[in-house]
Amino acid sequence: MKLETLAIHASNLVENVTGDVTPPINLSTTFFRDADGGYPGGHMYSRVSNPNRSALENTLAKLEYGEEAAAFASGNNCGLSLFQALKPGSHIIAPDDMYWGIKKQLLTIYNDILEFDFVDQTDLSLIQSKIKNNTVLIWIETPSNPLLKVTDIEEIAKIARAHRIKLVCDSTFASPVLQNPILLGADIVMHSSTKYLGGHSDVLGGILVTAKKDELWERIRNIQQTGGAVPSPFDCYLLCRSIKTLAYRMRGHCENGKKVAQYLIGHPNVEAVFYPGLETHPQHEIAKKQMSDFGGMLSFLVKGDAEATNKVVNKVKLFAQATSLGGVESLIEHRYSVEGPDSKTPKNLLRISVGLEHVDDIIADLEQALS
Repeated sequence: MKLETLAIHASNLVENVTGDVTPPINLSTTFFRDADGGYPGGHMYSRVSNPNRSALENTLAKLEYGEEAAAFASGNNCGLSLFQALKPGSHIIAPDDMYWGIKKQLLTIYNDILEFDFVDQTDLSLIQSKIKNNTVLIWIETPSNPLLKVTDIEEIAKIARAHRIKLVCDSTFASPVLQNPILLGADIVMHSSTKYLGGHSDVLGGILVTAKKDELWERIRNIQQTGGAVPSPFDCYLLCRSIKTLAYRMRGHCENGKKVAQYLIGHPNVEAVFYPGLETHPQHEIAKKQMSDFGGMLSFLVKGDAEATNKVVNKVKLFAQATSLGGVESLIEHRYSVEGPDSKTPKNLLRISVGLEHVDDIIADLEQALS
């Protein structure tokens, strides 16, 4: 089946005694055992598994061409659980530009447990130079947050395989519609399902999908099921519902994103635009190679200081000045003020999640804010 078809049908329950076309929400926390002590329905306790979570995990495994998926209560918990599955003293190579929440985990939670280096992963030689005897994981994020850097998944996968290192890709900005890291050689792909998978800014979640069920994956599964940081049945239901329209929503996000980027790059009050769909983007050719389209996320630098940038973000009317991304509504955010004084994000950078409003209205709002 093609992606659009899988997105609609992969979450449908195989057996449905009441004949619901839309799978029902199963709120039970515990399930009947049979006379032999088994579980005829395939579920024992909702921390371990639940019909709605199984439907969600089955859908993402198929969309990302993986063997299995594990759903978590947030995208951050995906990173937390994966790092927890590593042995103390393990070394990780991570990107210099990455989602602040995951980076903060390494810096404040795992700083005395794991070793890590943050490097510009667009330079493959830098990755090579940081590999040590205890390097077990390369974490990549492409496109990156908030500078929209694009890393070459296929080339980094070759480096990882040559050194028997696991490659994990945060593909949140792309979604399974635009990019499939496992097909390019990644071992595990991560999504904050709060973002494009949910698509409506109303559900929190995260997903890990593995290329194969190996020892690392079994440790991650054990952490998920024993630790219990899992999404509720209702959250899983909402995500399955939203994924049914994911392919069509992404087309709108991509179309609007391109037009907004093209508008901004010619604006006299804009210093630079970061969007992989622009030919001026330094990794545009890599993006063309590994992505089917370029998404609805972009960042730009306002000409001026932080004060001038805040004036712009405070003048928008259609955009919501709020964190997160991937919803149907357009969002704008001053990332530096979110990340704090240790952030390396430019103080004049604004990140935009381009929504599904009419693009003329989106551009008109930016025009009046930048004028």
